[in-house]
Amino acid sequence: MNDSTPAPLRLLFIGDVIGRAGRAALLARLPRLRQLWKLDFVVVNGENAAGGFGITETICDEFLQAGADCVTLGNHAFDQREALVFIERQPRLLRPVNYPPGAPGRGANIYTAARGQQILVVNVQGRVFMDALDDPFAAIERELGACPLGVASDATMIDMHAETTSEKMAMAHFVDGRASLVVGTHTHVPTADSQILTHGTGYISDAGMTGDYDSVIGMDKEEPLRRFTRKTPGARFEPAQGEATLCGVAVEIGADGLATKIAPVRLGGRLSPAWPEFWGAP
Repeated sequence: MNDSTPAPLRLLFIGDVIGRAGRAALLARLPRLRQLWKLDFVVVNGENAAGGFGITETICDEFLQAGADCVTLGNHAFDQREALVFIERQPRLLRPVNYPPGAPGRGANIYTAARGQQILVVNVQGRVFMDALDDPFAAIERELGACPLGVASDATMIDMHAETTSEKMAMAHFVDGRASLVVGTHTHVPTADSQILTHGTGYISDAGMTGDYDSVIGMDKEEPLRRFTRKTPGARFEPAQGEATLCGVAVEIGADGLATKIAPVRLGGRLSPAWPEFWGAP
């Protein structure tokens, strides 16, 4: 008798893509990873993709064509002014859901995965040491209430774009058992705490950046060092242009919408390599 249990959903999240080096790494690797790992759904954070600040329509389209199903943003969502316009016609681009009412675009949407599952993706921004947007916890509660896991969605993924690990961890415990995955973004450094929480939600404090790590969080070292040592304004920050490391997190999600496996992803560049053993070496 054949086992009728459906195969788990395979989700890959790729952390903050920084400038040209990060874009090159993503575009070179994602199509092959999508095929090799038989990915059902891919989310990419692209808020630093255009010269380190924001995203353009051309770049967003490149990410989607390369295999991303959804692109999330953060505090640099509208640094490129064209994003104020094209985000309205691109349903696969999300800005933080807790922007005030009337802000362009959307912060959450339901997408259809490769095998037909319905995936809710929510982008939310923290408030500690960041611009004071609306309450992220109340915003998430509204979205989960409108689209409950296991009822209106087969999986729910939250990109928690925040400065502090405490706020990210609090969000993960707040939704534990009600979301498939909470991924921290924004700080551009991959953390070692990928785990499945008590009630089944996958979590990592920061997926890391997809960019050149011979840098200061993705930026060429000279100007940040000058500002730290001299405390005076100077040139514009520019993304570092060395070989990038693609960073993210890989998750398997069961039929109940909760995580069953989770592992970090680090490919290329300067960082030690990592990939999900349950999917095999890339």
